[in-house]
Amino acid sequence: MSEETSTTESHLSVVMTTDQHEMTQTTGVTSSSSRGAAFYFDCFVVVIGIIGTAANGLVLYALIASRQHRKHALIVNQNALDLYSCLFLVITYGVKLADIPLNGSLGYYLCNLIINQSLVWCGVCGAFVNLSVISIERYLKVVHAVWSKTKLRKWMIYSAMAFAWISGFVHQIPVAFESSAVINGACLGYVMWKSPSTGMAYGIFYFLSGYVSVLTISIFCYGNVLLAIRRQARVMASHNPAGSSTAQTHQSNRIQTNVIKTMLLVCAFYAIAWLPENIYFFLISLNIKSDSSG
Repeated sequence: MSEETSTTESHLSVVMTTDQHEMTQTTGVTSSSSRGAAFYFDCFVVVIGIIGTAANGLVLYALIASRQHRKHALIVNQNALDLYSCLFLVITYGVKLADIPLNGSLGYYLCNLIINQSLVWCGVCGAFVNLSVISIERYLKVVHAVWSKTKLRKWMIYSAMAFAWISGFVHQIPVAFESSAVINGACLGYVMWKSPSTGMAYGIFYFLSGYVSVLTISIFCYGNVLLAIRRQARVMASHNPAGSSTAQTHQSNRIQTNVIKTMLLVCAFYAIAWLPENIYFFLISLNIKSDSSG
C-alpha cells in the first residue's frame, strides 16, 4: 500500500513538474514574441519620425529660402512645432529601443519626460493651439478685413506663436509627472493618478479642449470665411454688367473652391486622424485606477 502511494506521488510530481516546465516554456515564447513585436513597432515609429522630421525640415527650409517666412509666420510656427514633435518622437522611441534600466533619478526623469512621450505631446498640444490660431487669423482677415488691417499687429501674431509653445509645456509637463511612475522597472505613463476623479476630469478636459474645441473653431472660422466670400462675389456680380463679370466670376468660384477644400481637408483630416486616440484616452480616463488602490 505504501509502495502504491509513493508510486502515485512520484507520478504526480513528474506530471506537475512537466506542466510547470511547459507553462514556463509557453510564457517564455509569448513574452519573447511580444518583445519582438514591440521591437519592430518601435523601429517603425522611429522611421516614421525620421520621415516627418525630414519633411517638416524641408518645408521650413523652403519657406525661409523663398523669404515667405515673414508673410506666413503662423504656418512657419506650425511646421516648427511639427518638426519638434517628430524629432522627439525619434528620440523617445530610440530610448525605448536602447532599453535603458529605469533606476534612480535617471530612470525617474527618463520615464516622466521621454518614455511616456510627454515631450512629444508638448509639441502636439502646441500644434493644436497653433492650428486654432491659424483658423482665427484667416477668419479675421477675411470676415473682418477692415478691423484686421487697422488693429491686428505683428506682436499679436508673435504672442500667439509663443503662447502655442508655452501652452503645450504648461499643459503636459505637470500632468506627466502627476500621472506617471516607474513600477518594477517599467514606466507607466498617464495612468498612475493619485485620485481616479482627477484622471477622469483630465480625460474629459483633454477630449473637449484638444479635439472638440479645435474642430469647432475650425468649422466656425472656415464656414464664416466661405459665407463672406460668397457675399462678396454676389456684391461684385450685382455691380458689374452681365458680360464683363465673367473673369471675376471665375476667380470668385476658384477662391470659393479653394476655401471649401481647405475647410473640408482641415476638418476631415483632423477629425479622422485624432478621433481614435481621443476616444481611447477618454475611455481609459473613465476606468482609471489610482496607484494607491493597486
